[in-house]
Amino acid sequence: MSANCSSIRSSVMSAVLIPLILLLTAFPARSQEGLKLRQASQYLTLPQLLQWDEVFIYQVKYSFFKLGEIRVEVLGDTLYNGIPGWHIRGIIKSASGIPFVGKEENHYHSIFTIDNPYPRELVYWKDDIAGEKMNEERYEYDYEKKKVYALEEGKAADTLDLNTPATSGPLFFYLSRISSGEDYRSRVYMYLDREQGKVDMQYTTQLSEREYRAFERPVNTYYLEGNADIDGPFGFSGFFNAWISNGVYRLPVEAHVKVWLGNVKIQLTDYQRQPRK
Repeated sequence: MSANCSSIRSSVMSAVLIPLILLLTAFPARSQEGLKLRQASQYLTLPQLLQWDEVFIYQVKYSFFKLGEIRVEVLGDTLYNGIPGWHIRGIIKSASGIPFVGKEENHYHSIFTIDNPYPRELVYWKDDIAGEKMNEERYEYDYEKKKVYALEEGKAADTLDLNTPATSGPLFFYLSRISSGEDYRSRVYMYLDREQGKVDMQYTTQLSEREYRAFERPVNTYYLEGNADIDGPFGFSGFFNAWISNGVYRLPVEAHVKVWLGNVKIQLTDYQRQPRK
């Protein structure tokens, strides 16, 4: 496959994963009082959610065509530079037979910590499995110096000013779940392509019943929408919308986004949960 085709297929699949992370997982800056109020509610807190081994599998479709599949999972607790944290991984695989895509498998990693009680991303990196490029891109967060260090294939590429709340990858997938079902706006800063972008979210209490392959019965969902102010090679920007279930686990179930190839729909097809041993 030519270098040009390889670049096209990588952009197609990246354009799908990045919006999913943003739409289903954007974490708002909240006051400590607001977080305490949520902890007293009927929903599980972040530490409680992290006590479970969960796996989410999503189907990605463009019109009638299946572009690929996304898997999101927590790999457990870990240490990063001596700091206790949690390791989250998003895996995206392209479907076979898609023109200009070919075989594609990328792994997106985030390690984050919880700091009284705010989440902080410590490091993000991407592994291109199909292209055999481990640690292809990496972002390291320095909260003391308020900097984000971008690396490409292990070499320093850029230094950016750090604004919070911030992420580069799948960190916010689980954190959004403690914030859905309220009427308020939020902003999250996204570090990608050696640039800082921002995503403004509007959470709502609007409920609707929707059906998914992951469940035997229809589920009630909260609606949210927003605007992505990001200029990147993926073609993702502007208006988006998504849905999160209103059950005790608040599962991200669906997102509709616009990318350079058109309107893309992402839906949950399988969900697995068991207590962490």
